[in-house]
Amino acid sequence: MTIDSSTPTEMPASTIKTVGRIFTRDEIRMLNERSNTMGMLAVGSTWAVIVATLATLAWASTQPAWIAIPTFVLGLVILGGRHLALAILHHDAAHQSLFRSRWLNDFVGDWLCARPVWNDLAKYRAHHFVHHRKTSQPEDPDLSLIEPFPTTRASLLRKLARDLVGLTGLKYLLGRALMDAGVVRWTVASDAVWLPREGRRWWSYPLELVKNAWGMMLTNALLFAACWACGHAWLYAIWVLAYVTPYPLFLRIRSLAEHACTERSTDMFANTRTTRAGWLARMTVAPIRVSYHLEHHVLPGVPYFRLPLLHRMLRERGVVPEPPGYLDVLKIVSSGAPRDATATRP
Repeated sequence: MTIDSSTPTEMPASTIKTVGRIFTRDEIRMLNERSNTMGMLAVGSTWAVIVATLATLAWASTQPAWIAIPTFVLGLVILGGRHLALAILHHDAAHQSLFRSRWLNDFVGDWLCARPVWNDLAKYRAHHFVHHRKTSQPEDPDLSLIEPFPTTRASLLRKLARDLVGLTGLKYLLGRALMDAGVVRWTVASDAVWLPREGRRWWSYPLELVKNAWGMMLTNALLFAACWACGHAWLYAIWVLAYVTPYPLFLRIRSLAEHACTERSTDMFANTRTTRAGWLARMTVAPIRVSYHLEHHVLPGVPYFRLPLLHRMLRERGVVPEPPGYLDVLKIVSSGAPRDATATRP
């Protein structure tokens, strides 16, 4: 059964057969219906929150400390969540599900979502589709993100602390620079594969960096210029600080919720998890309906605003149980116990 034109590159054959038994062709067609309006709403609202947050921080800088300090902390949290929102939006664009138009997915997804958070839509798409075809298998390029789990509570707290103080973020920035310079292989996971150096001169590395990262440099230069033109150039430093921390913290928790401590099998209902998200989670670790991750693996082409409907349909047909919350997942991944597939299914 053919789900849509992108199915062969996104889904293994076993998944296609399973989906064909759960849903009718008309249901699949309805669920896969994209919307340019909803895509623009998601991108526009994300940037509106970013602008409003930066404007609020500029106002708070003129206020007493008892107003300025908590506003700064809250603004940092909100901006970190919007960094993740931009990452999720370019993820959706990679699946051609953010907009009905392929051109909008590629252009808006790359220049308004991927480049500002130092990513590349085309490279990410190729990397990410392998993850969908080989989820939790040795060939899964994202496997290193969940390999160390379950771990002890102390170990998890150390990892989260490194995220929160910026150590992970600084390492992430260095990794991005090395990838764009052609020193290590491009990835969004945590493993590093060093590329051959034979035949390369020292000046080829900075040239390669500019060639690959000029889009990030341009979009961030425009953001800095906008802050400077408004008389608050320092706001760009807050944007970068939010990228270094707490964005890596939110990114880690989101990644753990999706696949950590699930079965190492080809069954998408066992190797992927949907997580219950309240308003705080949606502001930080689960923007743009990303908590519906099992549903996304079931039908990768379903746009973000139809994922709750897909979840309800799966629940009504008895395919999936009630999902855990993010705190439940953190308890599971820090249990320090041997892997128990039945206890960690979504």
